[in-house]
Amino acid sequence: MLHLDQYNALLQTLLQQEADLQFSVFTNETAYKVGNRIIEKAMREDKSIVVDIRRNGELLFYSRMDGKSSHNDEWVSWKNNVAHHFGHSSYYMHVFLKSTGSTVEVSGLNPNDYKAEGGAFPLLLENEGIVGTITVSGLPGEEDHDMVVSVLRELLWG
Repeated sequence: MLHLDQYNALLQTLLQQEADLQFSVFTNETAYKVGNRIIEKAMREDKSIVVDIRRNGELLFYSRMDGKSSHNDEWVSWKNNVAHHFGHSSYYMHVFLKSTGSTVEVSGLNPNDYKAEGGAFPLLLENEGIVGTITVSGLPGEEDHDMVVSVLRELLWG
């Protein structure tokens, strides 16, 4: 278990990622590029995942690698619900709830529909805010989150 200072430092890092990893424009082609980059990274690292990218509720990219199942699709949905409800990455909410000793149920949400685990990153447009999610499922939550963030950092910052 992390010390309060460690939680606060991690939460600040996660908020900074959300501030830094925003798009000026996000088209269907952008979704394709992001999704393929995530899949390519998973293949290079010999990891099996599901990738789901949605803008305004519309599915723009989806891929399920060998070894993953519809159960991972459920996780995508649960994590997306958390990101949309709170307006932050599902990993940020996971860390925040742990740091306060809270749960999604305490927030008044149904735990059958909301799971605060890493992997759903808010699709953020500059001057607009959250318009969707870029989500990975299939690894431990922190690794799902890192898979998305590392690819976004590569694409947006070179």
